[in-house]
Amino acid sequence: MDALTHALIACSPRHTPPPTPLRAYVIHGSIFCLWLLLFAAAFMFGGIYAWSVGIVYILYDTFLQAFVAWNMRSLLRAAPALAADRSTTLGVIVAAYNEAAALPVTLAALLKQTDQPDQIVIADDGSSDGTEALLSQQYGLQTPPLNSLSAPSTRYPNLRWLRVPRGGKARALNAAMQLTTTEVVLTVDADTLLDPRAIAAFRQAFSAEPELVAATGVLTPVCDGSIGAQVLQWFQTYEYIRNFLSRYAWMRAESLLLISGAFAGFRREAIVEVGGFDPDCLVEDYELIHRLRRRALASGRIWRFRVLGGAQARTDAPGNILAFLRQRQRWFGGFLQTQYWYRAMVGDRRYGLLGSLMLPVKAVDTMQPLYGLTAFVLLLSFLLTGRLSVLLPVSGLIASKIAIDFAFHLASVRWYRRWINDRQRASFGAALLAALLEPFSFQLLRHSGAALGWWSFLVGHRGWSQASRKGLLASASRAD
Repeated sequence: MDALTHALIACSPRHTPPPTPLRAYVIHGSIFCLWLLLFAAAFMFGGIYAWSVGIVYILYDTFLQAFVAWNMRSLLRAAPALAADRSTTLGVIVAAYNEAAALPVTLAALLKQTDQPDQIVIADDGSSDGTEALLSQQYGLQTPPLNSLSAPSTRYPNLRWLRVPRGGKARALNAAMQLTTTEVVLTVDADTLLDPRAIAAFRQAFSAEPELVAATGVLTPVCDGSIGAQVLQWFQTYEYIRNFLSRYAWMRAESLLLISGAFAGFRREAIVEVGGFDPDCLVEDYELIHRLRRRALASGRIWRFRVLGGAQARTDAPGNILAFLRQRQRWFGGFLQTQYWYRAMVGDRRYGLLGSLMLPVKAVDTMQPLYGLTAFVLLLSFLLTGRLSVLLPVSGLIASKIAIDFAFHLASVRWYRRWINDRQRASFGAALLAALLEPFSFQLLRHSGAALGWWSFLVGHRGWSQASRKGLLASASRAD
């Protein structure tokens, strides 16, 4: 057993679970009991109260929108310019399994950075396609022994190759993390294309803030050129905008939990201290931040977590409904895993707003898909049975919510453009159309994927198929 595994066992509540406090039972139990009561209200009351589950769902979503809006005030102030300190060394790890088609595109983006990383390591997770021939012939890398770094590329001196037996992304990242020598390490998925100034933004952030241990950039989803894929890309684009604004809001409250491993930077020393990525978690990046937060409190240190508007990238996104559902099934199943493992943190005031607000919100989110799907099914049943006494007041409530969503979507585009300093990103008209259509289409699709995630969590499903990279390759072709 290596040192990293020892550290993981020592720091993870999955291995040494603490007693579950009463507050965690109360918070999670009350959310479930409330759903049962609200569902029963559909059969006990008339008028708008028959749709109480929908009312609560709308109120909760509006509360989150208000929270984001309140924290966007800081964007009205100009952000201070940060100077990069080249003495802060930075490396990049690209975990790859059978990515021979995508790697040239990903590496081209890395090699065109305005601030070149000190190291780029291809963590080859037992690929069986043409990855070996690609790296040898096109990039001048000699095939290294298993679990060893190759010599530097003869064409790109900062590029190296690590071969590890097939064990999954987390194990490949951990192996590379132990062999890299830089202070800061970026993890970049093989389906993610960095904008030319992304590395510079990360180096600036980490050199300016010694307490910073983890940061994520801003991702834009891309799909292939088919009509169905473009519709999904459109919905996902505005979903990503709102999600990253939400992360910014939680960052302002020092409660950021989600650092996207597809495009993230970590203080290497801190990651090694807590044991790296957990191979048994479906969302190893999300779980890692919980572990870092827990370790910071236990050791009495101040560790910061950031989302960087100046670091941007495009990432491959599902281009059909089946692929989208599989992705959301894995994401939500991993979210439930993590919420369960770290249930003792929920409501713990020692973590500040993270414990008293963010984690209780996440407890609500475990049930949010059930609330949303129940609200839709009840609404559909009222329509089919002609219960106009319920439908008329509910229609007014839904219309009011859509109006709020209109305003929030418009504001989101404005906030987003200002934050990432790009006045052309996203469209106000498309944002309004998304606000109108989402509740009855894309939102239901997301909730359905989350419901599948509940199934995966309950039955312990761990198998996931390799994703297609059609969107990534199509995006790169259009850029060329």
